[in-house]
Amino acid sequence: MPKGTEVIDVALHRAPADLVIRNCTLVNVYSRELVPNTTIAVKGSRIAYVGDLEPQVGSCTVVVDADQFYALPGLIDGHIHIESTTLDPVEFARAVLPRGTTAVMIDPHEITNVLGVEGVRLMLARTESLPLKVYVQIPSCVPSTKGLETAGAKIGPKEVKTMLKLPRIVGLAEVMNYPGVLAGDRELLSMIKETEAARKVVEGHAPGLGGRQLNGYLSARISGDHESTTEQELVEKLRLGCVVEIREGSTSHNLPTLVRALRSHKLSSRRTVLVSDDRHANDLMKLGHMDYNVRRTIEEGIEPIDAITMATLNTAEHFRVDTDIGGIAPGKRADILLTRNLARMKIETVVADGKIVAREGLLTTKIVSPRIPQRALRTVHLKRQLEPRDFVVRSDVEGGTTRVVVIDTTGELLTKKSCEELPVRDSQIQCDFNRDILKVAVVERHKRTGNIGHGFVRGFGLKSGAISSSVAHDSHNISVVGTNDSDMVAAVNEVARIQGGFVAMEDGKVVAELALPFAGLMSTCPIGEVNRAEEQLAEAARNLGCVFPSPFMVMSFLSLAVIPEIRLTDKGLVDVSAARFTSISCE
Repeated sequence: MPKGTEVIDVALHRAPADLVIRNCTLVNVYSRELVPNTTIAVKGSRIAYVGDLEPQVGSCTVVVDADQFYALPGLIDGHIHIESTTLDPVEFARAVLPRGTTAVMIDPHEITNVLGVEGVRLMLARTESLPLKVYVQIPSCVPSTKGLETAGAKIGPKEVKTMLKLPRIVGLAEVMNYPGVLAGDRELLSMIKETEAARKVVEGHAPGLGGRQLNGYLSARISGDHESTTEQELVEKLRLGCVVEIREGSTSHNLPTLVRALRSHKLSSRRTVLVSDDRHANDLMKLGHMDYNVRRTIEEGIEPIDAITMATLNTAEHFRVDTDIGGIAPGKRADILLTRNLARMKIETVVADGKIVAREGLLTTKIVSPRIPQRALRTVHLKRQLEPRDFVVRSDVEGGTTRVVVIDTTGELLTKKSCEELPVRDSQIQCDFNRDILKVAVVERHKRTGNIGHGFVRGFGLKSGAISSSVAHDSHNISVVGTNDSDMVAAVNEVARIQGGFVAMEDGKVVAELALPFAGLMSTCPIGEVNRAEEQLAEAARNLGCVFPSPFMVMSFLSLAVIPEIRLTDKGLVDVSAARFTSISCE
């Protein structure tokens, strides 16, 4: 046989297939139909034949009798930050492959804020040989603000142009700085132009944008957006040609609203994509990944074949990789799932690149984890070990009370600014437990500047101790909330000692922790261990009096200086609407 014709020869039944799936009902996302009595033949990593004839079977051919099974394409997550799972990419692959996810479009925004271009290269290297296909979007907003915080890196047009040449790069990730786009920011528009010139996709991030502003934003050649939360946003964006990425993650639960909007307006789902954005380890174990999102979409009234298309072909077409993945057809990569019931989406067999990699929810293939470079495991750099005096907030008055700005987090992700009277002793401003006003601080951890931003926060409910984390969007400095300076210091120093992670501290003792040494964002442990540690941390926070179900998640957004209304970075309090620093004293 001529070299390079192996797939063609199997298609023509002139040579035996490596894998044959017999008598399945094909979920054909191209023709939108269920095709019974279909046989699929695979050679190597590619599908060679799809039809009703019996392909050639040899002594080494793996034959799967799929009678009573549906065969559907491998599921694709259209937008996810793997770092937010707190799992290393290899462990993430081990977790999601058995649930039917065979490809993901990742935005390594978090690790890039810590390690820059090196972080993107590292994520590519760690996912190079996985059965899970990992496509990468280049982070567009590193850092997310100018001059308001200390980031670990900076990404500009030069870096974007360099990264566009790397393998598996599919586009420019969520352009969060929509005011910059509308104002014609040259650097930002240059990054978009470089992406367009490379024929890659530019992804959006436009919560609440509408009318002329949305038109202007999309005019910059931005083609997809995962930030729609209302019916009006979905309808307007779809009508303007924007691909709407319907998000259902651990933090944001937009799927029910957006799917109901699709149905009530009788809109086509062909320009919609299912994404998770952020999915925590606990939810991956308990709920699943894209199988869960497809199942929820079906439960909300979308036909199973359409829901599956939203997590397969729609995604592949949007990111211009549909010549490889997204459907079951000759020449495509052999990513195939078998399930007995489309509505329940319990995946019983997973084929990735022509090999069976999972059965009955368990991996059947070994996934090797490459060594993580030492540089990526040593990213927490404090100027010195902290002391209780570092968290003292001083006042101009020696005693009595003073009015200070308090970050109100009772809305969890969205904060409000309030002015409150707090007691002062020996010129030091005190917490007020009766009104749930605690100290909060952000400690710079990238460049040994010694910067510490101080503030007060309401909503956590702690009665004792402190909690601290190196996951603090977007620059990922160390944040800490506490009832006293000693425990706050101990918690931050412990985060530094373990090179990143979550810590709950009481009376100077660690009551629970999860080390995240990989860039200070990800664990190097199996998902089961990560899940147990996170459960212990949640329990410890409750025992300290915390009222939030996910306190570390809430704390991780306290320093995100692009979300209203008031935030705290390592450089101080930020008035988000004005994009400037503000005094801790109420004026």
